[in-house]
Amino acid sequence: MKVVEVFKVAPSSESNELPTQTTLPLTFFDIFWLRVPPVQRIFFYEFPHPTSLFFDTLLPKLKHSLSLALAHFFPLAGHLTWPLHSQNPIVTYKTGDTVSLTVAESHADFNHLAGTDLSEAREIHHLLPHLTISHDQANVLALQVTLFPNSGFSIGITSHHAVLDGKTSTSFIKSWAYLCREQQQSPFSLPPELSPFYDRKVVQDPNHLDQKYLSDLLKQDGANNRSLLVWDSQVPEDATRGVFHLSRSDIEKLKQIVVSKKKGNSSNLRLSTFVLSVCYAWVCRVRAEETKNKRVMLGLNVDFRGRLEPAVPTTYFGNCVGPRFAIVETSEILGEDGFTVAVDAVNESLEKLKEEGLSGAENWSIMTLDGEDQRKLRWLP
Repeated sequence: MKVVEVFKVAPSSESNELPTQTTLPLTFFDIFWLRVPPVQRIFFYEFPHPTSLFFDTLLPKLKHSLSLALAHFFPLAGHLTWPLHSQNPIVTYKTGDTVSLTVAESHADFNHLAGTDLSEAREIHHLLPHLTISHDQANVLALQVTLFPNSGFSIGITSHHAVLDGKTSTSFIKSWAYLCREQQQSPFSLPPELSPFYDRKVVQDPNHLDQKYLSDLLKQDGANNRSLLVWDSQVPEDATRGVFHLSRSDIEKLKQIVVSKKKGNSSNLRLSTFVLSVCYAWVCRVRAEETKNKRVMLGLNVDFRGRLEPAVPTTYFGNCVGPRFAIVETSEILGEDGFTVAVDAVNESLEKLKEEGLSGAENWSIMTLDGEDQRKLRWLP
């Protein structure tokens, strides 16, 4: 792969709502993810056209629409810091801040990398941009566009989880796509369903969960540790990636397995496509790993925007997700009825969510650490 150029893209000055300088404090939902490794995503697009068309037409359009999108999502161009004078970490943005956009060219097999067949995970690592993170400061977002001449291109995204969750990240990507498509029109506004909401007051924290999480973080690796460095999470060299497709027929078969095992007592169970596919993946992974641990854990990320009282707007910028856990004995999930056991455990966890809400959230930071007798599979819906 050859790096063609690295651009620094600033939020468009065409926006009248772009502040010259602002800070955004982290809530307890954000602090929970402070030292979690960045989230990485790759999107592949077919583009069977000459290289000149990409660089002369498409790339300028991508850059301009990115600048327009950043005018709405300006914290993404800022930095995460934890100043000594601030109790909580904050996101700072000022005029002149930018997002790094790397443009590269690769002669690898586009169809192979974008396909669903099993392949070595490291084959796509070079398509992902590096996010600069130090003890004192962290970038929020880094982007990379990689052209595969006459075949297609990819967009790699690396983002800091303490600043945005999956919903906010997806909203930004959709906004970028919307403005890329509509940029011939003016003004460059977003529809209500994409316009970010920034007021932190809607996330109430009467139990001071933010201070509980910060206290736990400050104690890690020494006293008063205010470092922003994330946990080391290296992908094994022999890791394999692939896409597995469950058809409608497959989902129905999984549903019938549960119904038959329950002998008619499954009416109260949540047998959605999501639950069935997640449980199937969980069981397959546990069996494939042949784990020796006594218990296994499945972590589910739950969006709390519509579950808090009062509800948080769906376009809220930041994190508003928290974990739910399903824990079962390894021997049970490896048994003949392992799939049904998994479905029961996930249903129980989701049912308790209705009653408990944020109850027990003070223990989230502890439960996310892998115990010696547990093996965790985190599922990000």
